[in-house]
Amino acid sequence: MTDLDQRPATGHRTAAALRRAAPALFVYAGVRALGLAVLAVWGAVAGKSPHTLLSARWDSLWYTRVADFGYGWEVRLPDGSVHSNLAFFPLLPWLERSGSVFGLSYADAGLVVSALASLCAAGGIFAVAEHVYGRRAGVCAVALWAVLPVGIVQSMAYSESLFTALAAWALYAVLTGRWVTAGLLAALAGLTRPVGAAVVAAVWVTAALAAYRRKRAGERPLAAGRDWRMLLGVVLAPLGAAGYVLWVGHRTGDGLFGYLDVQKQWGNGFDGGYAFARFIGEKFTSPAGALAGIGLIVGVAGLVWLYVKGVRQHQPPALLVYCGIVVVLALCASGYFGSKPRLLMPAFPLLLPLAVALARLRTSRAALVVGSVALVSAVYGAFWLHGSGPP
Repeated sequence: MTDLDQRPATGHRTAAALRRAAPALFVYAGVRALGLAVLAVWGAVAGKSPHTLLSARWDSLWYTRVADFGYGWEVRLPDGSVHSNLAFFPLLPWLERSGSVFGLSYADAGLVVSALASLCAAGGIFAVAEHVYGRRAGVCAVALWAVLPVGIVQSMAYSESLFTALAAWALYAVLTGRWVTAGLLAALAGLTRPVGAAVVAAVWVTAALAAYRRKRAGERPLAAGRDWRMLLGVVLAPLGAAGYVLWVGHRTGDGLFGYLDVQKQWGNGFDGGYAFARFIGEKFTSPAGALAGIGLIVGVAGLVWLYVKGVRQHQPPALLVYCGIVVVLALCASGYFGSKPRLLMPAFPLLLPLAVALARLRTSRAALVVGSVALVSAVYGAFWLHGSGPP
């Protein structure tokens, strides 16, 4: 087959994939539009700019400063600690800087990147869920991701949407044996957020299992072209995260531990969940706080139940490895505890058991469930951003 013959075939496959994903993307766009509309109305009443809330507060400011001034900007707090912008991985600021070519401000470029990335993330989540459980479950998985209580972050100039898009499509590439694509996307995910290590682990574990199965079957490893592509994907996967961490270590003069020192200055670190457990325990010092503590315990138990449910439903190892690491890093890290729901957002495989259950309902009933939760999520998102909000 010539290249000219291949191009129409590729175009047909792309068009077919878009047709399959269209309902999921339509639902996702509708939910996000509802969230933005409620935020706009709330902002008009409260006298606050939705544009500022979405693009020029909290971490969004740090990303735009990296895009504007590069790395090296820091804030020294009264207690002597230093908050350095080296804590923020570079892919989103790079894309924001690229947006200036089109006359956009860095903040507006961040919003555009987030909007496009969130649609790509929805498409990736659909592709993964459809591959594992079928088209209807794929649509439901996207709907559930859209109506998360902190789903408004998907429309902010934050890196969650970008990371989830790269992670979802990397996982889909792993599931379908596209190893070089998986490695490249994993490397880009590693340039987006520290949790990019979860994508790398998913690539490595799946490759190791594939090699083990080949050995058990008596086949020679690396005997075919696809095996070399798998090896190349494995090599490519960690380059993004490793490259940035090593660069930070070189810049700070602290070697391999330079990035960890930067995060420590921000109050972030991995303590196995001790700080989070203590935070929950402190809630029980008052009757009102006890309700919040119970709610947190129920929430963590729900996350564990969903993960176990995914194991019992025989989710592919790539999804289980990726999701498990995202959840562990989110729950077992010290730092600002209000960020944990946002940090859990990329763990979309947790939603697959719920998506399968939702897919079994009649379309009208499933639409009623999603619509009701979407409205609650939109109101909560507006309330959240007008209150404590992220970081």
